[in-house]
Amino acid sequence: MNLTKNFIIAMPGLLDPMFEKSVSYICQHTEQGAMGLTINRPTDINFSHFLSQLDIPLTDETLAATPIYLGGPVETGHGFILHSNDTDPGTWSQTLKINDSISLSSSKDILTAIAKGEGPSHFLITLGYAGWSKDQLENEMQQNSWLNVVADNDIIFNTPSNKRWEKAAMKLGIDINLISGEIGHA
Repeated sequence: MNLTKNFIIAMPGLLDPMFEKSVSYICQHTEQGAMGLTINRPTDINFSHFLSQLDIPLTDETLAATPIYLGGPVETGHGFILHSNDTDPGTWSQTLKINDSISLSSSKDILTAIAKGEGPSHFLITLGYAGWSKDQLENEMQQNSWLNVVADNDIIFNTPSNKRWEKAAMKLGIDINLISGEIGHA
């Protein structure tokens, strides 16, 4: 099972504070493991503050309050930009094209372009990422820690972060708030 281009949606019984009620976009899933970005954990850092830490001037002030997200517990000092491909993804150094509509970048050049209003029209910036070692995500799926569904760019880029968990589950026809977090045995 390859979960690249899928959301994994935390089940109500997953109580790990890093992943409780989370939605993660899986950017890459291979035999060696998986890498994803949690897309519904905004931090107290906004785009303006983030850019000031990198000495990048913000000329498109409409983006100043854009939240920066906690993408996961790995490399939280490193930024990752999940973005639409309406600009050529080959324009940016350090870019992984995930599919025809979305890429993952981690370079300063794309941040500079976004700050000028010249970057991709849709983007989500995280600090850190979520990573799973060989077979770890598969095992967690078998333990019913996660649901998975094909990702939806509208949820990533246009849905308020506090609604993404429920909306992602609704793609499966599930009201996730009605699922018990209790584990029972028959």
